[in-house]
Amino acid sequence: MTSSATFSVSRRPPRASRALRTGSAVLIAWLLAGCKDSGIPVSSIKTLLDDPGRFDKQTVRIAGDVTRSLGVLGYGAYEVDDGTGTIPVVTKENGAPRTGARVGVEGEFRAAFTMTTSTAAAIIEKGRYTPK
Repeated sequence: MTSSATFSVSRRPPRASRALRTGSAVLIAWLLAGCKDSGIPVSSIKTLLDDPGRFDKQTVRIAGDVTRSLGVLGYGAYEVDDGTGTIPVVTKENGAPRTGARVGVEGEFRAAFTMTTSTAAAIIEKGRYTPK
C-alpha cells in the first residue's frame, strides 16, 4: 500500500510575517532617524567659556579632538580641543575615546566658577557622534 501526500509551497509569506517585516522596517527607519542631528547647533568651546552663566545646565554640542582621556569600566573623562579652547567631558556610559580621536559631543554644560580670566566648566555627555 502506497500513500502519496501532496504539499503545496506558497511563495507569498503569510500576512503576519509581512506585517512583522513591515513593522520592523518602520522601527529601524524611526531609530535611524533618531540618530541624526538633534537640531542643536555646534558651539565653539570659546563661546561656552566666555559666557558660562548663559549656557549653565543647558544642552550643548561641541566637536573637536580628544587631547587627554581616561576610561574605566564604561565610565570616562576626556578633554576636547576644538581650536578655540578645551573643555573636559565626563561620561557614565560610553567610556572615553582614545587620545587623538575626532569626536562630537552632546551634553549638559556645567559651569563651576570663573576667576579673572579662567573658567572651570565641564560637559556631562548625553551622546557622542562623528562630526562632519
